[in-house]
Amino acid sequence: MSIKPGNLFIITAPSGAGKSSLIKSIIEEGKIELSVSATTREPRINEVHGQDYSFLSINEFQKLIDQNSFLEYAKVHEHFYGTLISHVSKKLDTGIDIILDIDVQGFYQLQEKNIEYTSIFILPPSLDILRERLKDRATESTSSIDIRLLNAKKEIKAAPYFDYLVLNDNFEDALSKLRGIFVTNNQIDQQIEQNILNELLNS
Repeated sequence: MSIKPGNLFIITAPSGAGKSSLIKSIIEEGKIELSVSATTREPRINEVHGQDYSFLSINEFQKLIDQNSFLEYAKVHEHFYGTLISHVSKKLDTGIDIILDIDVQGFYQLQEKNIEYTSIFILPPSLDILRERLKDRATESTSSIDIRLLNAKKEIKAAPYFDYLVLNDNFEDALSKLRGIFVTNNQIDQQIEQNILNELLNS
């Protein structure tokens, strides 16, 4: 019996939109896996190689870049992060559905690859609410929040190019919409998201 190939899902969002929490909840349901990224940064406490990230030296990472081994990669805060083609292909070939948690830069790189995927952009209700969420983290300085908001405005400009928009105004509603996309690939109503996107783009 042949194995049905898995589905690849791309999720992108501005910092503070709630992407990580939504992905964590979906992963815990056990029907889909999160791709393990490669990185050149040092492991944090309790992080496990091959489980949280594949930790590589700069030389190892550069060699993989030269060999075109990444679906996408980027340099973030002086460290490289990337998605290995071999890791994703192995999972998909065994029928496992995979989520890639990537930024807009990675999304643009994927558009140039010969690979099928479904792309999802998580929208905040407004930039003001996004600012409040970043403040509530209590991990960011005022200047850092300002930079993240500027980046958010740039990232939101890419949202029209995604297959789906999911508004994270109410967590459970957003989770339900994501579940519908992942599990059944339902065509969800996008009218509210389109209205919010227009407001964000004109902010």
